Amino acid sequence: MGIARQLASIAQGFKIAASFPEYSQTPIILGESDPEGCAACSARSNPQNAYRNGALYASYTAETLRAIYDLSRREQVNFAGAVTWSFEFEDQPYFEGFRELATNGLDKPVLNAFRMFGQLGRERLKSESSAALPVDEVLRAGVRGQPDINAIATRKNHEIEILVWNYHDVDLPVDPARIDLSVSGLPATVGQALLEHFRIDSNHSNGFTAWKEMGAPQSPSPDQYEQIEAAGQLQLLESPSFIRIEQGAARLQFTLPRQGLSLLRINWQ
Repeated sequence: MGIARQLASIAQGFKIAASFPEYSQTPIILGESDPEGCAACSARSNPQNAYRNGALYASYTAETLRAIYDLSRREQVNFAGAVTWSFEFEDQPYFEGFRELATNGLDKPVLNAFRMFGQLGRERLKSESSAALPVDEVLRAGVRGQPDINAIATRKNHEIEILVWNYHDVDLPVDPARIDLSVSGLPATVGQALLEHFRIDSNHSNGFTAWKEMGAPQSPSPDQYEQIEAAGQLQLLESPSFIRIEQGAARLQFTLPRQGLSLLRINWQ
């Protein structure tokens, strides 16, 4: 992947907007915020576009979103939103690699990334990661050395949502990262909270993997279609469970594969 190129274009656009005082607070919408420009170029004719089928597209989208917010804050512009210029391609082979959120009605992992975004609250919280890369480094060279393990945290009434991802430009198998997550600022009177842990990776929320494991059928049976459809929904990593809250803080530990995303939703009464 070449995330630096996309972010460089966005940063330049923000600089241009900020250079005009009369436009500095105009809401900015990125109308085609995607890794490259050919939505109708399939992976069959352009093998590099195979990233669109799997978890890499999902983690790239999360990585880009956080970087865009960081760049907009630095340039002091009013970033209002970003749109994926995805399409619906009808009567095409399954998982052909077009830029789409679903293929023949079967959801792709990138759609589950947007489902995760949709569960975030409207109020953003401070989040820091010891394994995060500075946005200027990503802007200059992409993510080619160490992975960028980063997070976005938000809150609603009696709830905190934390989105964590493990992104790298190069999609090669490596050992999962160990995540040690500390959450502070919870109500001191709360002793426990309900944890829901959603996951996108090669084995969760990933209909593409399920389809490949069936032998990549281009005429799936009704039973196969149903299985792929179920595998393509946003899935819990494990059953919801209660966690301890001590003096307004909680600590969670888990592993996160390369190109994986975890959404942790902590709810208390």
